[in-house]
Amino acid sequence: MDAIFQAFIDTYSQFFNWAMWGEVLTDPVSWGYIGTLVILEGLLSADNALVLAVMVKHLPPEKRKKALFYGLLGAYIFRFIAIGIGVFLIKLWWVKVLGAAYLAYLAIKYFIDKRKEKNAEVNEEEESHGINQNGLLIRLFGTFWGTVVAVELMDIAFSVDSVLAAFGVSNQVWVLLVGGMLGVLMMRGVAGVFLKLIDRVPELESTAYILILIISVKMFLGVFGVHVHHIVFFGVLIVAFAATFVVHYRNKKKAEQGKAL
Repeated sequence: MDAIFQAFIDTYSQFFNWAMWGEVLTDPVSWGYIGTLVILEGLLSADNALVLAVMVKHLPPEKRKKALFYGLLGAYIFRFIAIGIGVFLIKLWWVKVLGAAYLAYLAIKYFIDKRKEKNAEVNEEEESHGINQNGLLIRLFGTFWGTVVAVELMDIAFSVDSVLAAFGVSNQVWVLLVGGMLGVLMMRGVAGVFLKLIDRVPELESTAYILILIISVKMFLGVFGVHVHHIVFFGVLIVAFAATFVVHYRNKKKAEQGKAL
């Protein structure tokens, strides 16, 4: 426990290391990793933002923003703590294996669920009912604060996935901190933009989970001392996005031909 606490202190003492700030912010590779996290967060946060919007829709309009703001604050605090502890834990090989396995599970589960073609029915049901207003949290804390707690718990669940993905991309402290904090902001501020983007290019959602699978493989290889060079990693990302737009164009063309017939 003392080692974890010391690692936590050492991690956040680097906030005052201006030399590290200068090194990271002037390194194109670091910005490449941060950009990767931001894009990944943006694609994944689109659905997350919808879930959160559904959770607060029963509140009066003036209280919805407050509930989401408190959730945002809790998400920042959780990620701040999780990254500090994670920098120590991620050095343990079995933690890397568990993290890689969990990310792979998320990606595989997404494609299995998609194959079942039940997502549309589930989403419609969630949108129509929202949060259970007779649930335990509402009874314990009241309508507003019960909703805030529910939003906080959902934010934490989303953050676990994002923090693990961040550690798979890079173990540099500043990359994790900047990418993680920007990621939370993406879920609130720019989620609408990515929602529109996914509406126009639906294949991007699948690409996000393919990237998670790639990141899980990268993390797993790290256990055996096999480190993927950043040029290879970024090259794979570029190919994945390029393939996404090619597939989208072909699907769109097929749909247009089907309508013509």
